[in-house]
Amino acid sequence: MTMADSATQTHLHRGQPVYTAGERLSNAWAAMVLVHGRGASASDILLLGEELYHPQFAYLAPQAAGNTWYPYSFLAPIAQNEPWLTSALETVAAVVQQVEDAGIDARRIVVGGFSQGACLASEFVARNPRRYGGLLAFSGGLIGPPGGLRTYSGDLGGTPVFLGCSDVDPHIPQERVVESAQILEALGGDVVYRLYPGMGHTVNRDEIDRARVIVRAVVAQK
Repeated sequence: MTMADSATQTHLHRGQPVYTAGERLSNAWAAMVLVHGRGASASDILLLGEELYHPQFAYLAPQAAGNTWYPYSFLAPIAQNEPWLTSALETVAAVVQQVEDAGIDARRIVVGGFSQGACLASEFVARNPRRYGGLLAFSGGLIGPPGGLRTYSGDLGGTPVFLGCSDVDPHIPQERVVESAQILEALGGDVVYRLYPGMGHTVNRDEIDRARVIVRAVVAQK
C-alpha cells in the first residue's frame, strides 16, 4: 500500500459533498448539522430538516462515502468500525467548524441525526463536549459494544439533549438509549429521552415537536 492509499483509507469520507438548505450560512443566526443514516443520503436527512425548519437556521448535511458512515453495527467493537468511524467523526467536526468559521457560536449549533446518523451525532457530541445549541438523536445512541463504551469526560454545559426511539427498535436496544441518556446527563447535558411503545424505526410527531422546542430555544437566545 502506498502512502497515498493509506491516506485514502484513513480519510474515507473526505471530499464528499455537504448539502445545504434554509438560510445561507453567511446570513444565518443559527445552524443545524444533520447526519443521515445507513443507506440513506444527505438529501434524505434534509427532509427531516424541513420538519424542523426555522427561517433563521442554516441546515447542513454531510454525505457519507457509499451512503454508510461505518460498516458494522454501532454495537460492534469500536475497532471493527475503524477507520470509517474516525473519518466520520472528523467529517462532522469539519462541518461544525465550517459553521463556526461563518461566525455562528457552538451555542447556536444543533447537531442531530437519524439511526446511524443519530449514533454518530451522539458520539461526536460526547467526545467533544461543550455547550451546543442542542443534540437531537432520533433512533440512536452512543457507539460501542455492550459494556464497552468509552469513558467520556468534559462538560456539555447544559446543552439540551433529546433522544427518542422505539422500545422495540430492531437496530437500537432500548438499554443503549437509556445508557446514552445517563452518560450525556453525567456530562452536563439537559437530557430528555423517550421510548415509544411499539413504534417502528422512524421519527414520530412527538419527537418532532420536542425537537422544535430546542430549535426555538436556540433562536430565543437573541
